[in-house]
Amino acid sequence: MERGKNRREANEDILIDLPHDFNMKPNLGYLERNKNECMFEVENEIITRVIGVGDLQALVQIYVNNDNQMVVHFVNNSTHVNQNDRAEISCYIQEWFDLNRDLTPFYELAKKDLLLKKPVQDFYGLRVIGVPDLFEALCWGVLGQQINLSFAYTLKRKFVEKFGDSIIWNGRNYWIFPSYEKIAQLTLEDLTDIKMTRRKSEFIIGIAQLMASGELSKEKLVTIESLKEAEKSLTKIRGIGPWTANYVLMRCLRFTSAFPIDDAGLHNAVKKLTGLDRKPTKEELLTYAAGWENWQAYATFYIWRVHY
Repeated sequence: MERGKNRREANEDILIDLPHDFNMKPNLGYLERNKNECMFEVENEIITRVIGVGDLQALVQIYVNNDNQMVVHFVNNSTHVNQNDRAEISCYIQEWFDLNRDLTPFYELAKKDLLLKKPVQDFYGLRVIGVPDLFEALCWGVLGQQINLSFAYTLKRKFVEKFGDSIIWNGRNYWIFPSYEKIAQLTLEDLTDIKMTRRKSEFIIGIAQLMASGELSKEKLVTIESLKEAEKSLTKIRGIGPWTANYVLMRCLRFTSAFPIDDAGLHNAVKKLTGLDRKPTKEELLTYAAGWENWQAYATFYIWRVHY
């Protein structure tokens, strides 16, 4: 894709001014961590994906230009995207990359933190890349329970390709995550060939049904200001334990104090950073995290990043 566009083409793009401390490279490194990712594609530092707002499903390409702006280029039907939809797409991308957050306090504490100092030096400019859609975030949390990351990606791909929609462009499918309305209508038998456990299938269908009934929604959850209250609301849901709840609080609901302390990847990364010959205990993790107040989610994300 040519970076230099004529005036007519440029006017069709969305331009998002980036924070001065944003660096696309470590963010792309995170996005490219598994080749089985099915929700977007990264090639030549350009992200191609479908973003859905309302009834619109827009295929876009996203990259950073020389003016420190994120460019959102509509691959097809750009003339049919009205101003309201363009504003919503811009908001989605800003939320995806957490662009409206001032990370100055986090970087200040990280400079003095023995565990965070090196990850922050190595990956400065990284943001907690989110999962703005609540159903997708909850499904991803359930799929990832008690299995390795690679197998979780395999399950997600099978789930998305079986039940999601897609836009075909240049001979490739660009997938849209299945809607909770569709999944709420399924039976356990519909999910048998995906190879996820029966319990995970039950959990995902149950979550979809809660959302379809209106009992569960992102709009309701974002009104809860207390982390503990938000965590309690999520753990009431069958299949959502503390780890999954904090994962969703961190990546979808944007609580910077969310802390998935039981995460195996976090334990392995801390072991690597500290040179321990074993995984750290929960008490040791709490000691390391004593200086991370209000920034546990960012600390976790940067520590995760040492793995890839």
